[in-house]
Amino acid sequence: MRQVRYVVLDESVPCVLELAPVLMAAHVAHYEDFAERGLLVAIGTFEQPEVNGSMCLLTTREAAQEFATTDPFVVQGLMTSYRVLAWTNVLA
Repeated sequence: MRQVRYVVLDESVPCVLELAPVLMAAHVAHYEDFAERGLLVAIGTFEQPEVNGSMCLLTTREAAQEFATTDPFVVQGLMTSYRVLAWTNVLA
């Protein structure tokens, strides 16, 4: 059975590695809340996050949009933009 999830793709500011530690505790609390509610499936950065950004995988479009708009990294400008895309896991 195909399973639809929602990916948030973030683009980082060039100095994200320098700025992230200041907001890391708030960011971790944010994603742990979504994980505890069963909405966040996966989260992480790509290699060279200052160039390639990061992504997370959520269970619904609404959760993905809420996650993106309330993430401290987005709110405080460490991410220059984000987008939410539906993703179909054909192996699920």
